[in-house]
Amino acid sequence: MSGPALEAYLAEIDARGNIDTRAARIVRALDHVIVNTRRDFDTAIKYKILMYALHGDWRTWVCAIDVTRKGVSLRFLYGVLLDDPLRVLRAGSSVLKTWDFRLDDAVDPAAVGAYVAEAIARYDAFKANAGQVLEASRSSARAGWPPRRAR
Repeated sequence: MSGPALEAYLAEIDARGNIDTRAARIVRALDHVIVNTRRDFDTAIKYKILMYALHGDWRTWVCAIDVTRKGVSLRFLYGVLLDDPLRVLRAGSSVLKTWDFRLDDAVDPAAVGAYVAEAIARYDAFKANAGQVLEASRSSARAGWPPRRAR
């Protein structure tokens, strides 16, 4: 399934010189899984990434696709709430987690669909408790950091 936002995103990243056919293949595969997991996603290009939101809520979007020269990333805004059974998510800022795909990786539709479905299922909980989730994530990150040395 190809939509106007997807095609505009592929054209935009192609114009920036950040795409080759392998990245476009991954982006299309991820988009296909995402929109088939939840057909009423709103899709748009925001902050130079392809974002998927529910009910036009771009402030608490569910997931997004980003392309770099090295690969394609599937970002989950509140990824810290996801179970991550495949251990594929890397930490980002605050509550964000990212699943990175190298240009030669294959997209497993069932696995990606499961992560997207879980993110959708946790959407209402995140919206209702965003402040607490953010603070818990920051506290956890601070606890794992080594203390700063005195100068």
